[in-house]
Amino acid sequence: MRRFRRSRRGSTAVEFALVAPMFFALLFAILETAMVFFAGQVLETMAQDGARMIMTGQAQTAKYQQADFQSYVCNQIPILFSCANLSIDVKSYPAFSNVVLSSQIDSGGCFDPTGIGYNPGGPSQIVVVRLFYQWPMIVTGLGYNISSLCGGSKRLLTAAAAFQTEPY
Repeated sequence: MRRFRRSRRGSTAVEFALVAPMFFALLFAILETAMVFFAGQVLETMAQDGARMIMTGQAQTAKYQQADFQSYVCNQIPILFSCANLSIDVKSYPAFSNVVLSSQIDSGGCFDPTGIGYNPGGPSQIVVVRLFYQWPMIVTGLGYNISSLCGGSKRLLTAAAAFQTEPY
């Protein structure tokens, strides 16, 4: 019995078994936060690229409809995103003081696509391009939950660009 009490063999395995769940939960939470941040930055880049096409008048001159603009933006999507989860809202205004942006999250905390449309405006108008992406969350079961949509398994990533179109 004395030998058993003094033996230190296996103590490292027991200590690791006690610490491992917390370590891996923290590691996965850091990785998921980094992925959400990276995806948000990629979405911002996509919004800027799409906005540039409207700002220069290329979309209006080519008579792009909503499906055409959606296709243009979707062709720039890296493997990180799925076009099925992407919503695009393009609205034009006569002046910056007239811009009113509504929240796309309803009172229940779910994504509400009503009110999303496509109106690129004309020359010298104010245009706001917004991209919404419902990013799936993975680590929510480990107690780390940064989801922002109902159900607790998705986070709404948003990117926006506001500008005045060029006279063309």
